[in-house]
Parts: sequence; C-alpha cells; structure tokens
Amino acid sequence: MTGIEVDGVGLEVPEGASLLTAVRAAGTELPALCSDDRLSPAGSCRTCLVLADGRVVAACVTPASPGARVETATDDLARLRRDAVELIASALPSRALTVDNPSELAHACRSMGIGPEAARGADDRGEDDSHPYVRLDRDLCIACGRCVRMCSEVQGTFALTLVGRGGDTVVAPGAGGTWAESDCVACGGCVDTCPTGAITQPGPARGLTSGMRPAAARTLTTCGYCGVGCTLDVVTREGEITAVLPARDGPVNQGHACVKGRFSHGFRTSPERLTRPLLRRGGVLEPVGWDEALAHTARELRGAVGAGGPDAVAAISSARATNEDNYLVQKFMRVVLGTNNVDNCSRLCHSPSAAGLTASFGLSGGTDSFDDVQRADCLLVVGANPVEAHPVVGARLLNHVLHGAALVVADPRAVGLALHADVHLRPRPGTNVALFHGLAHVLLAEGLADEEFLRERATGLPELVALLEDYPPDRVADITGVPAEDLVAAARLYGRAERPAIVYGLGVTEHLHGTDGVRSLANLAILCGAVGSERGYGVNPLRGQNNVQGASDMGALPDVLPGYGKVTDPAVRSRAEDVWGVPVPERPGLRIPDMFAAARAGDLRALWVVGEDVCATDPDTSRVTQALDVCPFVVCNELFLSETARHADVVLPAASWLEKDGTFVNFDRRFQRVRPAVPPPAEARTDFDIVRALAAAMGADLGCATPAEALAECGRLAPVFAGLSHDRLDREGAVPWPCPDPGRPGEAKLYTERFATPDGRAHLTAAPYLPPGEQPDDDYPLLMVTGRRWAHYNSGGMTRRGGNLALDPVDFLDLHRDDADRYGVRDGERVTVESRHGRAVLVARIGEQMAPGQVFCSFHFPASGVNRLTSDHADTVTSCPEYKVTAVRMAVQ
Repeated sequence: MTGIEVDGVGLEVPEGASLLTAVRAAGTELPALCSDDRLSPAGSCRTCLVLADGRVVAACVTPASPGARVETATDDLARLRRDAVELIASALPSRALTVDNPSELAHACRSMGIGPEAARGADDRGEDDSHPYVRLDRDLCIACGRCVRMCSEVQGTFALTLVGRGGDTVVAPGAGGTWAESDCVACGGCVDTCPTGAITQPGPARGLTSGMRPAAARTLTTCGYCGVGCTLDVVTREGEITAVLPARDGPVNQGHACVKGRFSHGFRTSPERLTRPLLRRGGVLEPVGWDEALAHTARELRGAVGAGGPDAVAAISSARATNEDNYLVQKFMRVVLGTNNVDNCSRLCHSPSAAGLTASFGLSGGTDSFDDVQRADCLLVVGANPVEAHPVVGARLLNHVLHGAALVVADPRAVGLALHADVHLRPRPGTNVALFHGLAHVLLAEGLADEEFLRERATGLPELVALLEDYPPDRVADITGVPAEDLVAAARLYGRAERPAIVYGLGVTEHLHGTDGVRSLANLAILCGAVGSERGYGVNPLRGQNNVQGASDMGALPDVLPGYGKVTDPAVRSRAEDVWGVPVPERPGLRIPDMFAAARAGDLRALWVVGEDVCATDPDTSRVTQALDVCPFVVCNELFLSETARHADVVLPAASWLEKDGTFVNFDRRFQRVRPAVPPPAEARTDFDIVRALAAAMGADLGCATPAEALAECGRLAPVFAGLSHDRLDREGAVPWPCPDPGRPGEAKLYTERFATPDGRAHLTAAPYLPPGEQPDDDYPLLMVTGRRWAHYNSGGMTRRGGNLALDPVDFLDLHRDDADRYGVRDGERVTVESRHGRAVLVARIGEQMAPGQVFCSFHFPASGVNRLTSDHADTVTSCPEYKVTAVRMAVQ
C-alpha cells in the first residue's frame, strides 16, 4: 500500500494506483471524462486536474507516489477544471446538457453550474441507428476514446476507431460502413462507458450506464445464460425491465457483459410467452386453470406408478433452473415417487467432465478459480471457443494473452482465441485422446515432467509410460493430422511454463470417448505437477449453461444424491433418509437416453421435462420425438411452446431467471444469488413453486417452503455445501464449494493438501486412443461439428425472441472454399445436409475457419433440424452424445 495525503487527510491506496483513485477514495469526486477504472488511463480531457506536490497534473495518469500531498479544492483548480469541461461542452449541441440528460458530462456540467447555453455546437453529423442494441449520435461524440479502449482492452474485438481530424474526430466502426455491418459483438461496453450519450442503447434504457443506477429500482442478480456467472444489475421501472447492466464489482465479469446477458431480455415480454397452463384435449393443447392442470398431472403420475411401479416415471431437470429448483425436482422424484429416474442436460455436455475429473482428482468440478487461471503464464485451451460461447471469459483470456501469456489452442476450427495462439493444433474431430497422449509423450521424453510430484502425489505412471511408447509425435500426426513439429512446440510451451493452466470445453467431452478425453487431458496437468500446487492452475471446464454445474451438484442425476454421494452407498442413503424421513431407492435410475429408449419400448409411462427443449437439443431428434409421442403422459415446464412442449400432454408456464429466487453455480464452482427483478407474467410460476404445488396435489409435503430453506436442507444432506446459505451469499457475494463450514471461506483452489480420491493421490489414466463412432466415407464424405454462436443460446428459445435475431438470423453451415468449389456451393445458398440419421437445411457460409473436409453449424434454430443429423453414439462411460463427429453429405437445395 502507498500512503499519501489528499486535502490534508492521510490515506493508503494500493501500490500503483492513480491520484484519481486516491482522490475518490478520499470521498472527493472529480470530473474525468476520458477515464474509466476498467480502462488504461488516457489523460486527454484534462478535466481531473489536481495539485500534487505543487504541480498541476491530470489525476488519472499520475501515479500516487509515497508521501505525495494532493490538493483538489483550490479556486484555481476549480476554475481550470470548469474551463476544461466548458470547452468540451461548447462543441456539442444544447441537447447534450438538458436537465433530463443522465450522461456523465451533463452531470458534471450541472455540478459546476454550466448550463445548456454553454453547448453551442451544430447538430449536423447525423446518427447511426442500424444496430438493434447500439445507437450512435455523432454530434455528441467528444472523441475521448473510452469506447475504443473498452472495445479493445476489455472486449478484445477491436471493432471501433476514431476517424477525422481535430474537432471533426468521431468514433466509427473500424471496418467502415454501418454499425450493424461491423465486427461489433454487442457486449454493451461502449454504451456503458460513453460519458456523453453519443453511444446509447435505444429505447427506455437510453443514457443508462453502470455508473448511473437508481438504488430503489435495481436488482442485483446472476445472468441466466452461459456458465460464466456474470453479476448483473437489472434496472426496472413500474414493474418492467428498463435495462440490464453489468455490475462493476461482479466477481467474474468485473463490469463487463455480453450481448445475451446485457440485451437479450426481450423474450420476457414476448407475445409467445406462456402465461396459463395448457392441457391436451382431443389432440389439442387448451388453456386451463392451475388446479385442473395439477390435478390431472398428479392423477397421471399416480396412474403411471400404479401400472408400472415408481420406475415407470422419469424427470429431466434443468441447467436453466436454480439450484433450489433442481434440488426440489430430484427430491420429488425420490421422496414422492420413489425412483432415481432423474437426470439433467449435463448428461449431454459435461457428464464426461464429472466422470473424468472425479476419476483423476476426486471431485467433479474444475480445480481452480478463474482468477487463478488468469494468472497463468501459459494457457492450453482445448475444444472451446470462449470468445463466442463464453464471451466474458473469452475477453478476459484474450486480454491476458495480449499482455504476454503464452497460448496453445487445440481446436479443429480457426476461430476466436485460435487466431491469437502461439501454437494452434487442429486435430481431426474425434482424435483428442491421441493428441493428448502425443503431448504427454513429449513431456516425458524431454524431461518436462515433475518427478517429485509424480512420486509423492500421483499414481499410474508406469502404465501410462508404457502406453505412451505407442504415441510418438510422428504417429500422432498420422492419427490427428497435427504436424509433429506443432505437437512438440505445444508440449514445450506447456511443459516449460512456470504456472500453466488448462481450460476446455465441449470439444473434449461430446465424443464417444469423452471421459477418456477428459482424463487424458488431466494427465498433462498431473505430469507437470500443475494441479493442487503452486506450480500451476489445473484443469478447468467451461460449463455451457448458467447452472449446468449446479444442477448436478444438487443431485439431479440418476446415480448420485446432492453432493455426489452415490445412491448405491448405504451411508449416503442413510444420511439422506435422516434428512428426508423416507427410504431412498438404492438402484441407479435411467439416464436421459435410456429414458427415451424406455419410452419407445413401452416401459416408461410418464416423463416430466423441466425447461429443456429435448426435441431441439438432443441428438437424433427424430427418435426423441418418437419417444415423446409414444410415452403415455408427458408434462413440460416451459417459457414458450417449444418443440418439446408441442408434444406434451400438460404444459406448465414457468418463470424465467429474471423472475425467480435462488442460486446458480458457475463454471468455477461459485455459488451466487439469483433474485427476482420482476414478477412472472400473468399465471406463470417459478419451477420451485410448481414442484411444491404438484407434490401437494399428490398429497405430499416436500417441506422447503422457500428456496433459502431448500439450500439449507441440501447443506444438511451434503457436507460440501453445509457452509452455504442465502444469508451468507447476500453478505459475501460469490462463495465456491466445497464449503463445509459457515465460518470459513469456500475452497477456490482444490487439492492443495491431498486429492479427494480414496488414496489421496491424482490418478493418471492409460486409456488407448479409439476411433470415433462415425467416419466419413464415399456416401458421407464430410465431418460435421456442432457448437454455439455468439448471439444465441442453446435452442434459441430466448435469444430468437428479440434483437439478436437481427444479428444472427439463421443456422449457417461453415465450410472451406475448397469444399464449396467441389460441391458447387455459393456463399449464402441454402444447402441440404444429410447424415445417416436425418436431414437438415442450412445456409452456406464459405471461409477459412474450417479445414477442408469438415463443416460446422450451430443448433440455435430448431426448424433447421441440425440435431436430426447427429447420431446416437455416446460416451461409453456417461452416455454423453457424440455431437462433435457426424459424417454428412451436402447438396445445393
């Protein structure tokens, strides 16, 4: 800390802090029109002048030196600052300083007694309102550069620049053209930092930024889109959302957001929103009251149990729902119905992470906090495109790389972080295990392994060494298509780093051998001693949905109870029975694919789907639809009449993340509060209330009258959550698990003393490379990979109902220009894509992102039918589908 004096008052500030930080810490506000504490200082506006040790300096660019004496309140300084602000304002039109203008500049002028008459500029430079979420008023631009620095330093998109000379300088999209045609990814950072209102969000949110929030009209909550867990402020007026702003003190997002969290809340008031229960009569879904819908559902569930036993009913819980919702769903299935037939969508994405990380280290979550990952000197990013799928994390990682961290990316596509990598490995889809073994081979061959760590804290080395003899770089190059020299270079970067970290995504897990992939990737951290130690920052999965970690943590899985205790373990069941007061079934239940198979076989008589559009997101969707059609009773909680809801017998209108109370767990195991900013529309209810009401309709009492009580009960059942509560999270913000003690912090970094395996050691695996479930051939010569785009979320139910549709209007098929020439496809043409399982219609997009012979598409538009193409091949350990490898053919429609 640095000790200085401000206006005669001594205080201490962090080393390296600016005088502006010190002045504000002393409680004095200065205008600083070119300054934002999220950005590097510029010192261009000269509005924050102070006297430091007798010299007039700009406070924002002057470091606080030990013993410095700072003055802010002299008449001369006040006059200098006023002159600087007045000069800036004079170039703007009078509307820049109107009484109702909420901008930073207008506020500064009002505080200094500068009226609208001081603004004498012309109104003639025009506007750009081409973008759905960002509006540029050129006449209000003062060329401070904050938006440009926000776009480059925080977001890392480099979409903006300053053009013109002198007083004509103005911000503009860097590529020319309109804002909508630019590289802007609509993170909202430029809107949030603009001090004059030159860049705003259209509509009622115009002028609102994260620095201007009326305390009585804001709700602090956690984003309900991807698994990053951004903290957001929801600003409301008369019960409606005015704006969603990134919280400056958000532990993960640190005052940043993405297009989904910031702007994609229009779905809440969509005319398609479900507001009353629907009951199928005569083949048609008709609105009914809650009492009738619940009574009918209870009657059908009792009938299914009566006819086929408890295991004739199954439930698919939701990663979109809160921890408390998921806890109550799995409790309902086990306590009210007496079955372990409950699963969630982590089955389709990160179940290999849970299995692989547990086998390697002992627990199912990532090993380190993201704050630690961002301190790594070498990042190995595998099978992930966080720039699009997890934009805030992607931006932070890119920023770290631009400041000197080494970067190795393993991804078949040349996108996102791969464009900035020191080494970009492009393995053929389905060859991850061979790739990881090749890297491990080099680590051992070149003496880059940590022998002391392996001797004291790991097992399985002899078996792995024997296996790796078969994976020298040349052979791995033949299997994966990755040049041997690139493989060696990547292994050296990772192995020679002082503090490496591994970050991975669904490109590792969604394979026939996804669990082997996770464990083989974990081998690299174990070999280098880069997990559970100061030597590095472990192995960390990027979770796709907002609460995919928490849904599993809460026991919405067929083989484990809350906290991952196995249902086959008598001691685990006994603890649950003590809390719940009823016996817990000991046989593991059905996984999601098994539920559909049981329905098609006539063994499953009732299925409850909570907030998942399985007809759009699950693989081989024609077979999924068939399962729903033959299942005697299907009930669905949903926001909209999704593809899945259209096949249901009862549809229950549910609340969204903006309308409910509870908690989410983000990708690095942080519990964070979710708070209702607005009420659900009309008769819609939270999933928590729906589960309680259905239990009551069946004559059961689940207890847990509130979400807070549900989390408290979960803590009594699962020791790893015993130290967590709503009250604690309200006081402290984010708290990671394990957290067994309410008086101690959670464990952000795992395994510092011992691993959570039975023997306390990390377990190396020696799983051989096995080929994927599908290979291209003469009939299906292309390999298709599926994934996410930046503007949409999963099946698009929320993001397609708003301005995002203008940013990304269709499901594109990305292909290399060589393949386009080979098949006679032009950019923008509609193409038919066929696999051995189904057919889809997409729009061709030709470029260099894909390697020849490979294509990529998202699954955000159910009508395109992408998941009719994907197969039923699944990870041999967890049944996670192989979304990343599908053999297809293509033809112009």
